[in-house]
Amino acid sequence: MRSSLKSSVVAVLALALSPVWQSAKAADTGPINFSGMWVHPFFPGIEPPAEGPGPVFNLTRRPNGQSNNNQFVGDFRNPILKPQAAEIVKQHGEISQKGMTYPTPSNRCWPSGVPYIFFQPGMQMLQQQDEIVFIYMRNHEVRHVRLNGKHPEHVTPSWYGDSVGHYEGDALVIDTVGIKADRPYAMVDMFGTPFSAGIHVVERYRMIDYDDAKEAMLRSMKINPRVPDTRADLDYRGKQLQVIFTVEDNGVFTMPWSGAITYEKPKMEWEEIVCADNPFDFFAERIGAKVPTAAKPDF
Repeated sequence: MRSSLKSSVVAVLALALSPVWQSAKAADTGPINFSGMWVHPFFPGIEPPAEGPGPVFNLTRRPNGQSNNNQFVGDFRNPILKPQAAEIVKQHGEISQKGMTYPTPSNRCWPSGVPYIFFQPGMQMLQQQDEIVFIYMRNHEVRHVRLNGKHPEHVTPSWYGDSVGHYEGDALVIDTVGIKADRPYAMVDMFGTPFSAGIHVVERYRMIDYDDAKEAMLRSMKINPRVPDTRADLDYRGKQLQVIFTVEDNGVFTMPWSGAITYEKPKMEWEEIVCADNPFDFFAERIGAKVPTAAKPDF
């Protein structure tokens, strides 16, 4: 697929540049240097906020209280959901309870969008003076963030939206609007929680002390199982990267809500994880299996 080839080329070029940016001084890129590879070995991944309203989580749990990732049944009773959104989450859960699955951006190989993309197990952040590039491990998804800019008066909707960033002290703040809602599988999480064209996401990235990172991870592990792999360096006791994001969407949610991702230092090389397009209808009640296609070449 041409679009996959283009993403691969971008990812390879970015990886070739990454040692330069990883060695850059903070003064060259902002108050704090976040550049490098980070991993998040939890699934589905989004952590509850320390306080305040949070995202939809799985109603089906393992005996230890963690999400049962063999069956996704989103909590449609979460007060952040307007009635129509709650019904959509409930319908997805009913499909899962029948032992079937439903299409999502990740299992159909579509661009994830924000904040869905945060479930990814790894990412690289490449800081430059005028732009920050995020490369996500799965399927070479790439986001571009302009620094110290403004959203255009009329934003053209796109897969990842229009993102502008700036530094506030020790934090990198990214503001995103214009995320394409007219798309297959427009959802903010794996439970099918929808979003509208009015979605607005603000991310705040900070380096936090090991003790604070450990506390956040313990809070996450009450909900999200840790993936049993060797991605993270468990002996590392230095600062970790954390993003706290807030989602506003008056068309879907009754109130703003927040979630977090606490990244760890990796104990692995960057690996290639490619999503394999599958044109067959293997979903519940043959509700469709759209795969990304293009009417014309990307380049």
